[in-house]
Amino acid sequence: MKKQIAFLGAAILICYTALFVKFNQVQVFEADSLNNRTDNTRSLQRDFNEPRGSIITADGVVAAYSEERRAALRYQRIYPEAQLLAGVTGYFSFSLGSNGVERSYNDELAGRTTALKLRQLTGLFSDASNAGDVVLSVRRDVQATARDALGDREGAVVALDPRTGAIIALWSSPSFDPNALSSNDTEAAANYKKFIDAVPQKPLLNRAYQDNFFPGSTFKVVTGSAGLISGTVTPAVPDYPVVTSYTPPLTRQAISNFDGTPCGGTLFVILARSCNSSFAQMASEQLGPDPMISTAEAYGFNDRPPIDLPDPARSLYPTDFGKVVERPPGRAPVYEDTPRLAQTAIGQNDVRATPLQMALVAAGVANRGSIMVPHVMSEIRSRDGDVVDEYDPDEWRRATSPEIAETMRQAMLGVVSDGSARNMAIPGLDVGAKTGTAQLGTTPPRSHGWMIAFAGPPGRPPEIAVAVLVENLTGASSDTGGANAGPVAKAVIQTALGAG
Repeated sequence: MKKQIAFLGAAILICYTALFVKFNQVQVFEADSLNNRTDNTRSLQRDFNEPRGSIITADGVVAAYSEERRAALRYQRIYPEAQLLAGVTGYFSFSLGSNGVERSYNDELAGRTTALKLRQLTGLFSDASNAGDVVLSVRRDVQATARDALGDREGAVVALDPRTGAIIALWSSPSFDPNALSSNDTEAAANYKKFIDAVPQKPLLNRAYQDNFFPGSTFKVVTGSAGLISGTVTPAVPDYPVVTSYTPPLTRQAISNFDGTPCGGTLFVILARSCNSSFAQMASEQLGPDPMISTAEAYGFNDRPPIDLPDPARSLYPTDFGKVVERPPGRAPVYEDTPRLAQTAIGQNDVRATPLQMALVAAGVANRGSIMVPHVMSEIRSRDGDVVDEYDPDEWRRATSPEIAETMRQAMLGVVSDGSARNMAIPGLDVGAKTGTAQLGTTPPRSHGWMIAFAGPPGRPPEIAVAVLVENLTGASSDTGGANAGPVAKAVIQTALGAG
């Protein structure tokens, strides 16, 4: 009898142990995967039957909130600003999932973080909800200026504070209506999704940080930095010859200046006048691949920026230029792909950059060589308005030394005072900039127009860095970036800094 009781006790203990192990496996180790399964409607129903926090811009405008409905799904997400802030807020749909801040900060909005749960337990909430509000660094007024200035053209605008990485504007054109995607009418939401997926311009793809493009002459800021870092370039030397084109080693295909204009000089002059010939020669004869690769990567190329939004694209700079085929005395070695290296120096060939990346290049120059982590969340507030979490600025990349950044800052100031970005001058502000025209083809000629810039009060650290891309413009001249992207960048700076 005792033996039978012992066997029974052992069997019960084994069953209990197995149950305990399985319980912890499901509750702890498999919880995330089960919650994230597309067929798990219970978690979705829970999310749509409980209050959810609001998303609020830095200037106090409600960008998203939950509206109570008398239906199977108690709440529906509402976006009062619709397309204006869709690229930041994203959408929150029962049938289509979520995107943007709605996805990145889902736990905060749903009240599932430890800090928000503790506040509910301690009875500090004025109501039963422990949902949190996400306060953005994005300003509604600056975002609206970016939209209005770009108009109906395809492109993107990024504006951020180079001192902290806080994103002030993140506009992508065309945009979409998050209200239609977030409708609790699943058939209507699916039909709208099908419609915008068929639009060739891909409105759901945020051009500001999820797609990359030829950066054109804006990349010359990186090339110039590489020259200074290598020690082979200074503000005084080399003094590049005034020519209409430059032919790299191992090819007969010349790299021409825009409009066949004679161009040359020292660093500040060639940046101000955007001399293709000089920067191609710099990369081919002074630098070689290694300084170009290391400097591009120091600025953030070949990596994804750690922005707190889903699916950022990687900006690209090639890393393989073949073998050394010649070692000319007093010059950089000639590689098999030196002709391609020369083209990358002016932002063409295999160089690709997101507008966010080029804004970070301008920010690195403005912020003494330090590139901060870009972010759209400023703080998390409980329902009673108390701050329970806030973004802590952090460095992402050390692009250059402070001394080299200061040299490039002065060079970019010269592009505005005496170069291709004269239209960026704003009374009462120090503005540095670099224009860009990325050629797309010659039959007929088309191009992307670019402007990157920084600005701030004289004698003080710049307070804003901007990148503007205007896509697929007719023609390809040295004025393309300045004439098309420049006014957009200037308007954004004026709104952000309150300059007339």
